[in-house]
Parts: sequence; C-alpha cells; structure tokens
Amino acid sequence: MADDLRLAQEAALAGAAEALRHFAALAGLPREVKADGSVVTAADRAVETRIREVLAGARPGDAVLGEEHGETAGAGGRRWIIDPIDGTKLFVEGDDRWLVLIALEERGEISAAVAAVPAQGRIWWAERGGGAWEGRVQDGRILGEHRIRVADTGPAELAESRLGVVPDWGRDTVAPLIEAADERGWTVQPALLVARGELDLAVQTGGQIWDFAATSLIVTEAGGDYRGLDGRTRPGPGASLYSRSTELGDTALKVLNAR
Repeated sequence: MADDLRLAQEAALAGAAEALRHFAALAGLPREVKADGSVVTAADRAVETRIREVLAGARPGDAVLGEEHGETAGAGGRRWIIDPIDGTKLFVEGDDRWLVLIALEERGEISAAVAAVPAQGRIWWAERGGGAWEGRVQDGRILGEHRIRVADTGPAELAESRLGVVPDWGRDTVAPLIEAADERGWTVQPALLVARGELDLAVQTGGQIWDFAATSLIVTEAGGDYRGLDGRTRPGPGASLYSRSTELGDTALKVLNAR
C-alpha cells in the first residue's frame, strides 16, 4: 500500500477516535448553526484539528483544505481534503451513520481516499488504480480488509434500480429520479453501498468538494461511475450522482435533465 494511503488511514483513524470521544458526550456538546443552516459542533473542529496534526507531521509541505478550518497553502500540487464529520446532523442526533472523510488530490485528480464510519467500526478506502477496499476497525487497527466492487449486473430499468438519497433536505431537486427508481433506506452513506454492490444508484442532493472527494474515488475504483448532476466528473460544489455503471448513470441523468 502506498505511503499516502497509509497516512490517510492513520489520519482518519486519529480523527475517528477524537470524534468518538465527543460522540460519547453528546449531552454537553455545544452546537451552532452556520450561515447555510447546517449544524456545526466543537467536535467538527476538534476532529479536523487532529487530522491536520497527523497530516502536517508527515507531509508539512502539502496544502490542506478542510470544511471547518479552510485552506492552508502548500506546494507541489498536492492537497488533502477533509470533511471531519460528514453528517453532523446525524452525529448530534446520536445516529451512527456519520463519517470521517479524507482524500488526497494531486494536480486536480483524487489519488487516495478514506471514508470511516467510526460509530459502526467500519472503514472504506481506495487508491487510484488500486481498487476499493473495506474493513472493520478494532482498537485503532484495520482488520478483515477485503476488496469490494459494484454490482456486476442489475436492472436495466430505473424502476427496479435500488436508489439511496442523502440527506433529507434538497430532495425536490432529484424528485424525478426518486419517483422513477426504487428508493431504499441506508445503513451507511449510500455511495458506499453502491461501491459494495448493495445499491445501484445514490444521490447526494448538495455539498462541497469535501463531501465528494473521498467517496467519488471509492466508487469509481469499485468499478462504478461518479459525476455531478451538471455532468462534471471531478468532485465539486453541487449535487452528485453515483451509479454502478456509466450506462445507468446516463439514464438517471436523462430523467433528471428532462425535468
């Protein structure tokens, strides 16, 4: 495994441990509302700070972009992208589906990614050209790692395609797809369920680059397709679509664009 991916895992595990410490003390956790209406807590900031410490210790010259602390300049065309707690609303409600997301971008391309679900003791990762993997976390170590792939076959029609939608807000923007497909509930972020073959499609109705950087690589390295609803193939602001195949993604986008 490449050193960068090992570092991303180390940083994610450190962030996960910090997040779980706050998750265990939710009753006393101060909460604020950002200008965009989203919730932020002291835990978000503490987790990002811990992740940055790990990254800076090993790669002091790299740029870092985090949801809570902004961007720190670097050199060499390398940038770490952090979402310290993806799904803060879930976090403060005591729901175990929140994530810690870390990705490395090199010259505009995501090259390594880790998505941890600390409260479930699960972790996913990918390296460009190296496939997508899943494991469990126990005592700060990754165990039981195994490669994952999107579903090899699936329904050709949207009506039978298994769809996951996240978050609860913004659903009106993808209403035609929700109506056309078979929406399912989800135990972890729907994009990860596409990567492991349990869903055919997933839509995230809004977000920024840190929401999509890690999951976009995990899904594509698992053999799937990622793109924004505007057709972009790199993570960025806006809604995003994950699918088990390019063909199914094309069909979903046609339904959405026909609105």
